[in-house]
Amino acid sequence: MRPLTGIRVLDLTNVLAGPYCSYQLALFGAEVIKVEMPGHGDLARGLGPDPDLNAAGTGASFLAQNAGKKSVELNLKDPGGRAVLEDLVRDADVLVENFRAGVMDRLGYGWPALREMNPRLVYCAISGFGQTGPMRHVPAYDQVIQGLSGMMSITGTPETAPLRVGFPVCDTVGGLMAALAIAAALAGRALTGQGRFLDVSMLEASISAMGWAVSGYLVAGVPPEPMGDQNATAAPSGTFEAADGPLNIAANRQEQFETLCQVIGRPHLADDPRYAGPQARKDNRESLNRELNEALRKRTARDWEESLTAAGVPAARILTVPQALALDQLAGRGFLTELPFPGGDGVYRVAGNGVLVDGEPLRPDGPPPRLGEHDVLLRGRGNT
Repeated sequence: MRPLTGIRVLDLTNVLAGPYCSYQLALFGAEVIKVEMPGHGDLARGLGPDPDLNAAGTGASFLAQNAGKKSVELNLKDPGGRAVLEDLVRDADVLVENFRAGVMDRLGYGWPALREMNPRLVYCAISGFGQTGPMRHVPAYDQVIQGLSGMMSITGTPETAPLRVGFPVCDTVGGLMAALAIAAALAGRALTGQGRFLDVSMLEASISAMGWAVSGYLVAGVPPEPMGDQNATAAPSGTFEAADGPLNIAANRQEQFETLCQVIGRPHLADDPRYAGPQARKDNRESLNRELNEALRKRTARDWEESLTAAGVPAARILTVPQALALDQLAGRGFLTELPFPGGDGVYRVAGNGVLVDGEPLRPDGPPPRLGEHDVLLRGRGNT
């Protein structure tokens, strides 16, 4: 039994934000029925770095977010398909979609219509800007939201910003916020018996996730600036130079700074008035970093990671994605799951979500579905 065992989700989403949301629900135990356009399916079926997988409808982008789901084909503009969807809605707990604002209303499936079919339904609409406001009909992709949110303006250095974050962070944050909202609505429904309409804006979710960068301006009136690999809130906190490559150190507290100075053989830095307190260290970040880098270049990043961590100073190498995925820490927690390719030979690995429930990692129940693989679920529904 997982927390969402027994919950049925109708997934009308495409590409990333919506599928990532429903993937989280599936990992927590929900039955996710992916409703796809006949003959085409989720656009992500054709996305990824391997052209052969894309041509087969099993693109890496699709495989990453759809394990454990079921796939049915329905044309929502066809009377028969509409009848089947409406029958599915009556049995569902959740419906999630990420069409542009207004599409579901034009199809006849806005919240008033869905609520009439199933008063207990939790309906979650994910869009770039939400279902209301002057930008509600503007098309949005992750890149667009990254720029509009201010995120790109503070990514990079003063010379290189604005830069795109290296993965579709706004899609991902939007999907996570939607999954959280759905879980909250289901908890509320257990008390009231009533469904909810959840309107998730990727733009607002992304700005919310920027946390201190936003609050520093809202509260203190200080607009954030790009600082490259340095942490604006503390010093020394950022990326430093070891003998063989970069090293992250976050000596944010006074005792951590003093310990850092001892471990690297520069105890006098802790007594230097330029670095006497948190604000002084931020004001003199450049000179402090020069001192630290001179000492850190004498040993490898792994050596420093081990000795600083043992002394209580947060520090770690900077890894590539393949190196990160090979960490023993991930293996020890069962973060990656090996699954068979849908409808074919071979296996691939898929990531979990970092949550253990009663000591057990959340894993998908099976591989991603082939397009229409579960159409048998539609027999006897609607006009079929």
